[in-house]
Amino acid sequence: MAEAVQRPHHALRSNQERRAARPLGFAPGSQQARRSRTAVINQLRGFLLECGVIVPQGPARLRQMLPSVLAQRTDVLSPRMVHLVEELAQDWRRLDDRVDTVTGEIQTLARQDESCQRLMSVPGIGPMTASAMVATIGNGEAFSKGRDFGAWLGLVPRQLSTGDRTVLGGLSKRGNKYVRTLFIIGARAVLAKPQSWAKFGLEGWLVAAAKRLHHNVLAAALANKLARIAWSVLYHARSFARGFEPHTQSAP
Repeated sequence: MAEAVQRPHHALRSNQERRAARPLGFAPGSQQARRSRTAVINQLRGFLLECGVIVPQGPARLRQMLPSVLAQRTDVLSPRMVHLVEELAQDWRRLDDRVDTVTGEIQTLARQDESCQRLMSVPGIGPMTASAMVATIGNGEAFSKGRDFGAWLGLVPRQLSTGDRTVLGGLSKRGNKYVRTLFIIGARAVLAKPQSWAKFGLEGWLVAAAKRLHHNVLAAALANKLARIAWSVLYHARSFARGFEPHTQSAP
């Protein structure tokens, strides 16, 4: 148990599940490529800023303005700096290709996996989240109920208790950070499309929760709800549909 606590990213799967899910384990490579790409973009922006060239926020704006900056701002960019920026731009393009390649592989494999197909029926869950979840917890049998999976992901508030007084803090943020982030992103995607709430049977709950919760808290609460639904879909091998009710493990 102590070893498991010290290794929150450890995959909770049997050896057989680990071998079956091995092709889905491309997520760390994609995550690393995205981090490297962000670092390159920040380097580019930092070097230009040091030379007095200010570029609007956003990778798309930087990519759009970079050729004209290199061609027209030779008054502040030395030949050596121009060469350095061009090399970083090439690194950026290579990392773009790497991200696209890995993402394409994950999407292809996810569409060929039955568990991923069922998970992708849940709102807010796409190939990346589905493959990461299957690669991490297998069929979910390590958890007795979806609430335990949500708690393991760190999608529940910290409890600050003293005596008979219980105070709920921010998210505990324990467990697998990558999978937790994917569920948060998925929840925000669902919140951005109110017209789809009724289709998935979430309208009543979301409308009521939106009246009393900050939008960030609402996103975390929805992410926890989606994680619990996803665990039930995975463990019981059934697809999501309107009126879906998560269940716990059956008693032995």
